[in-house]
Amino acid sequence: MEHNQETTGATMKDVAEEAGVSTATVSRALMNPEKVSAATRKKVEKAVLAVGYSPHAMARSAKRSESRTILVIVPDICDPFFSEMIRGIEVVAADQGYLVLIGDCAHQNKQEKSFLNLVMTRQIDGMVLLGSQVPFDTGIEEQRNLPPMVMANEFAPELELPTVHIDNLTAAFEAVNHLLKLGHSRIACIAGPQDMPLCQYRLQGYIQALRRNGLAVDPHYIVRGDFTFDAGSRAMKHLMTLPKPPDALFCHSDIMALGAMSQAKIMGLRVPQDLSLIGFDDIELSRYSDPQLTTVAQPRFNIGREAMLLLLEQLQGKTVNSGSRLLDFELKIRGSTAPSLREKV
Repeated sequence: MEHNQETTGATMKDVAEEAGVSTATVSRALMNPEKVSAATRKKVEKAVLAVGYSPHAMARSAKRSESRTILVIVPDICDPFFSEMIRGIEVVAADQGYLVLIGDCAHQNKQEKSFLNLVMTRQIDGMVLLGSQVPFDTGIEEQRNLPPMVMANEFAPELELPTVHIDNLTAAFEAVNHLLKLGHSRIACIAGPQDMPLCQYRLQGYIQALRRNGLAVDPHYIVRGDFTFDAGSRAMKHLMTLPKPPDALFCHSDIMALGAMSQAKIMGLRVPQDLSLIGFDDIELSRYSDPQLTTVAQPRFNIGREAMLLLLEQLQGKTVNSGSRLLDFELKIRGSTAPSLREKV
């Protein structure tokens, strides 16, 4: 069985041997990184993670919990979807005396070194990932020496992390099935980025609902967006140029759905008379649109809360199995969906 070298006290010499440089170079790379080349700095940083070296090991207790600080990695801090999830994390953390740092991955290239430095210098006890990626480049071996991590909202089995999320495939299936029950047959999907696991699950739910009802999947009805209002608007413009425009839309996020709704009105379409529209997430804005948005409600506060509780269990030395912790979702039926008025052809 392999052992994490941190438990036996990895030294600067171990880092130097792993990186193939001198101990003096390791010291410069950690204390004065501007004095070494980017390539050397990267080698040293990778070696630090590989051997589990802590630069402050002599000055601090080896117990990670001493910093009482948690890093929460957010894919995009500007996206209102994450606010309630962060609040759930904050409430539990504060109750247990932990400080929460927020890291925005929207500009990952600029922040990657800062995140890595927090890990290498043991300034954080653990991380909660609200996306599907670790915010810096590490291999499987290096990940074993990272502080405890929990994933919330997403599910990436290859990372082998404890994860709290909803069943995105089933939720998407039920949303599209709602449109089918209303008599819609030309249902388009404004999907999120292809590299995000939750988008893959939501797209599969859309596809399975159509096939279960004997409808062919038209690739022209599937348009990708980046979870922004503008992406929803652009997708709507494109879909309405098709020879047979859709009579209903399933969107992978409320923000994209609201962008599509706004564009539909600009184009003279009535929601829901001419176009039924479903979002995903149930952000607060979905209740202030006109009409109010039908959407899949995620228990965002509870997702954050449960993720933080799982992280605390790890920090307390308890064994936490990796894999999914599924929370319930709810289809909120509001004014943006209605029975189809389109004549069937």
